Amino acid sequence: MRRIAPDRDSLVAVVAEVFRRHGYEGASLSLISEATGLGKGSLYHFFPGGKEEMAADVIAHIDGWFETNVFMPLQDTHDSRAGIEQMFEATDRYFQSGRRVCLIGAFALDDARNHFARQISSYFGHWVSHLAEALKRTGHGQPEAIALAEEIIALIQGALTLARAFDDTAVFSRALQRARARARLDAG
Repeated sequence: MRRIAPDRDSLVAVVAEVFRRHGYEGASLSLISEATGLGKGSLYHFFPGGKEEMAADVIAHIDGWFETNVFMPLQDTHDSRAGIEQMFEATDRYFQSGRRVCLIGAFALDDARNHFARQISSYFGHWVSHLAEALKRTGHGQPEAIALAEEIIALIQGALTLARAFDDTAVFSRALQRARARARLDAG
């Protein structure tokens, strides 16, 4: 029976979950091989740069998803409030209502940051800047919009950590509701 070769996007998704469970350092090629069903040679065929290339591709994949589903809606100049609400809905969906860790956030906190500092900073920087611009269009002044965007992203990221620590996704849901309420505050 002939096996069908996996596509790279499917592999990246599986590798991302291995990184989520074990962290960058803990995600050995053996664990990745087991999760993907590919031998180490096949993994190197898809990712000649090894684990570092895998992680870079995972970050790029996540960043691409956020670009399409979170950042682009925030750039909608016709209805900024709808774009902000779409950001919250997409964020809830992506993080599975608090059941999924933010892998880029996790990378920011461990040794992976040394390898991917630019990509990690870019991901969070884009999120803050796009949200701040959307908040400005709803009537917030520049400094307030930036501070509020940082507060909202920090609230989301912190809630992901607490939801995991307490094994209680309701923590994330409540925090997301508070973040939504903060975003709706009138400028002024």
